[in-house]
Amino acid sequence: MSLIKEFKEFAVKGNMIDMAVGIIIGTAFNNVVQTIVKKIFLPPLSMLTDGVNFSEKKWILKSMINDDPATEVAVGYGELIEVSIDFLVIAFVVFVVIKLMNRLRKNAEDPKNKQTVTPKDIELLNDLKELMQEQNNILSRK
Repeated sequence: MSLIKEFKEFAVKGNMIDMAVGIIIGTAFNNVVQTIVKKIFLPPLSMLTDGVNFSEKKWILKSMINDDPATEVAVGYGELIEVSIDFLVIAFVVFVVIKLMNRLRKNAEDPKNKQTVTPKDIELLNDLKELMQEQNNILSRK
C-alpha cells in the first residue's frame, strides 16, 4: 500500500476528525479559562491580599548582577498559584459538562422516557429484552 493511500485512510477516519475538532475546541476553551482566571478570579484574590500580583511572586535565590534580569536565579511560585487556579477552574467546568452530558445520555437511553428521542439501537435492544422476557415467561409456565 502506498504511503499516500495509507495517510489518506488515516486522515479521513472519523476518529482523526473528532480528535482535531476536540483539540481546536480545547484550545479555544483554554483561552476562555485563562481569561476567566486572570481577569475575574485573580483580581479579587489580589485585592484580598492587598494588591499582590501572583505572577510576579518569586523566591530569589541569586540577585541580579548589574540590573541584568538574565543573571537572576529565582523560583516563580506565583505562576504555580495561577496555573493551579487555572487547573481547578478547568477541572470544575469539565466535571459540570460531563455531569450534564451523562444526565442527557441517561435520559436519551431510557426507552420509557417519551420526552427525549431514544436512539434506534437502544429501542431495538429494549424490544429484544421485552421479547426475551415474554419467551422466558412462556417457557417457565410449561
